[in-house]
Amino acid sequence: MAAAPISTALGSPLSAALLEMDGVMGLHGWQWMFVLEAIPALILGVVVFFYVTDRPEKAKWLKEDERDWLVGVMNEETARRSSSGAKHGIISGLTNPRVLALSLIYFGTSAGLYTLGIWAPQIIKQLGVSSMTVGLLNAIPPTVSVVAMVLWSRHSDRTGERTWHVVLACVAAAIGLAVAAVSNSVVGLIASLTLVNIGISCAKPPLWTMPTMFLSGAAAATGIATINSIGNLGGFAGPVMIGWVKDKTGSYAGGLYFVAGLLLLSAVVTLLLARSQKSTVTPGRAAAH
Repeated sequence: MAAAPISTALGSPLSAALLEMDGVMGLHGWQWMFVLEAIPALILGVVVFFYVTDRPEKAKWLKEDERDWLVGVMNEETARRSSSGAKHGIISGLTNPRVLALSLIYFGTSAGLYTLGIWAPQIIKQLGVSSMTVGLLNAIPPTVSVVAMVLWSRHSDRTGERTWHVVLACVAAAIGLAVAAVSNSVVGLIASLTLVNIGISCAKPPLWTMPTMFLSGAAAATGIATINSIGNLGGFAGPVMIGWVKDKTGSYAGGLYFVAGLLLLSAVVTLLLARSQKSTVTPGRAAAH
């Protein structure tokens, strides 16, 4: 989960430096950036294909006792979910209403994430700073968010609470976007973008623990794939809306408010999902007593 903000923190200054290579060997700076930053991805793609396995028992890079422990834990989790009525079939993972609700929640967080990735540098740039300064300033929010994400996730694991850890993070990100829309100073803008980064980064780890609370096996695989597929459409909708509003109004404000609204919707849906789960579980417990 920390890979996304870490890549931004490292990539922003690097990209800014590569843009300064404009004219070298007859290529534009952006062409150098595309070529040089694509090489590690190509190499890692080949490494992953040959090195990473589908199942832990096939992972030769794990020690035997580590493989046995991991397989045992996964089998225990599967058995526990089976006894609690967790769904297993592929169709269950595609049609479960809670999967669709989680897809909508992830839609909002993806809109916020890709808004940062695509538009944050441009929003900073409009304050009149150089490209290199943009790269350095844009690295600050994700750097802070990595620390916040680790602490927030540990607190969620320690308390076993997921819902409010998602809700509060989404609300924080929405507030950050709203403040960024009206910020006209470098300090104010970076502070608000930092809040957005923290909110989005902190929302994702507890959010991704939710599908396996009621799905297992093939249902979990298809459910997670469904959430990821539908949710990532937010990465298209949010940035496109910001660009469209910018063209129509000359300002980023309206688009940022739109994405903030999506994040608030994610928070509301998370609360409704938690409430529906409680109403489903309670009658069963009452009958048992």
